[in-house]
Amino acid sequence: MDARVSELFGSGNDSGSQDVASNVLPGNSYGVALKKSCVKMHKKSKSRFARNFKPSNNPPYLPPEAEEGNIEYKLKLINPTQYRFEHLATQMKWRLQEGRGEAVYQIGVEDNGILAGLSEEDLRTSLNTLHELAEKVGADITVLREREVDFDSDVPRKIAEVLIRKVPDDQQFLDLRVAVIGNVDSGKSTLLGVLTQGELDNGRGRARLNLFRHLHEIQTGRTSSISFEILGFNSKGEVVNYSESRTAEEICESASKMITFIDLAGHHKYLKTTIFGLTSYCPDFAMLVVSANTGIAGTTREHLGIAMALKVPIFIVISKVDLCMRATVERTVRQLERVLKQPGCNKVPMVVSSTDDAVTAAQQFAQSPNITPIFTLSCVTGESLDLIKVFLNIIPPLSNSKEQEELMQQLTEFQVDEIYTVPEVGTVVGGTLSSGICREGDDLVVGPTDLGQFHKLTIESIQRNRSACRVLRAGQAATLALGNFERSLLRKGMVMVSPEMDPTICWMFEAEIVLLFHAKTFHKGFQVTVHIGNVRQTATVEAVFGKEELRTGEKAVVVFKFLKHPEYLKVGAKLLFREGVTKGIGHVTKLQPIAQYRPSQSEDDEA
Repeated sequence: MDARVSELFGSGNDSGSQDVASNVLPGNSYGVALKKSCVKMHKKSKSRFARNFKPSNNPPYLPPEAEEGNIEYKLKLINPTQYRFEHLATQMKWRLQEGRGEAVYQIGVEDNGILAGLSEEDLRTSLNTLHELAEKVGADITVLREREVDFDSDVPRKIAEVLIRKVPDDQQFLDLRVAVIGNVDSGKSTLLGVLTQGELDNGRGRARLNLFRHLHEIQTGRTSSISFEILGFNSKGEVVNYSESRTAEEICESASKMITFIDLAGHHKYLKTTIFGLTSYCPDFAMLVVSANTGIAGTTREHLGIAMALKVPIFIVISKVDLCMRATVERTVRQLERVLKQPGCNKVPMVVSSTDDAVTAAQQFAQSPNITPIFTLSCVTGESLDLIKVFLNIIPPLSNSKEQEELMQQLTEFQVDEIYTVPEVGTVVGGTLSSGICREGDDLVVGPTDLGQFHKLTIESIQRNRSACRVLRAGQAATLALGNFERSLLRKGMVMVSPEMDPTICWMFEAEIVLLFHAKTFHKGFQVTVHIGNVRQTATVEAVFGKEELRTGEKAVVVFKFLKHPEYLKVGAKLLFREGVTKGIGHVTKLQPIAQYRPSQSEDDEA
């Protein structure tokens, strides 16, 4: 990870960024060359961006068709033979499998990406053939957009972009998780309330009331805990939310695609909760909400930095545009564009102002992590809310079917993120299935305890998005009922694994880290809060290899030791640590299992 990402973290307040160029090795020709190459690359990406999206006199084109992935180019589909029809149906099944239930067909486009276009009659015939193909494989189609292209012809020629969706036979719906981050009072909960309830806000926070979990949240209007909200889309791309469905079960039944929003806290004192939400719940995307009237303030820069450090793709929503003049909104957009283009970010901002932009943004965002769509909307007037709905409907999952299959072949591993006691049900745990498959009635073991042990348990029932579910697959989040299992034996950060697995439990581990920000020096004996997946615990720095101390921007291999209890970790896991204004990122490189390290009796007593 480039140490310059520390520019985004600052010291946790809005003190403004330093001159970015100062981080590029002053007085060094390599630094100058690096800066020039960054500018050159940025210009290249901008020109490529313009070439793809803006009309020009030359025939525009798309990247050549890829063998893998869920995007298919077809010049025309006119009166295919029976053999050809069967071949096309098989091809559609393959594209749907690659996109985990979603595929995009570009009609009127050659395999090399040239936008040749079709006459009106040929386009209608091709779309009818596509409709017949979709019916054969049991899918639904939605025409996303049609546009005219400049091609050497007197007759107007068009291309069409079509979304094809089919829920896999072994799944109830397609599922995406979106973490909602941003500064306090930027309008995160209100935006989710409007999207999921289907009613506009009254300007005084009515829309967010259904999202709050505690009395003090209602009184202050500030989220302090992690809450989940769902937004569904049916096979035709229409929104399914609480305005038409009374319960979450009804939404799950009607929807073919579900967006689960993870509403995180914006206030700096709840930062540990926000980091836990980003590390533990494994979101597919992050939605950074920025208030139009305050711009980049408070924890905005810090949340952006954390999401980038964890390599979560980000799109941005500028809310409250009804409160300020157009010039103020434009100033906020320019401010965001400046931050996104900084070295260390290297993002290509794309302001979405039409449905056409939203479709383009969704596809480019999935293909290139550098594209960052920016939406400007109001939850009071409803301005541009339909654009973000179009975007969320089209946006595909990041992992492909192969990765999903590989994870499902592994042994079961479930991360425990939440623990509840439900009347007449017993102990319930919430979390994400990291690998394998989990079914009702499965016998698993949960741990580690303070002594590094695991306890046996049985899964009584499973719920996803508040509706019953028989089978849970890798990558899905759910709640599991454990019956009469003693709640006091559980804690956040534990894992439930298959009895055949031999989990590596450790007190101490090595990690390669980058110190993003530190007021003084980082050295042996320093205590930090470590976040690794769903693990969140205080750890002491036992050793810094090759150096006495670390300063901001420096790298090193460090040995950490947990203070309270041993944890289950994996080599390669992303690590984020913090203490006050001190922040750093890295990954686990080596574990020291319990067999190699035994805490002393006094340490056992403290635990």
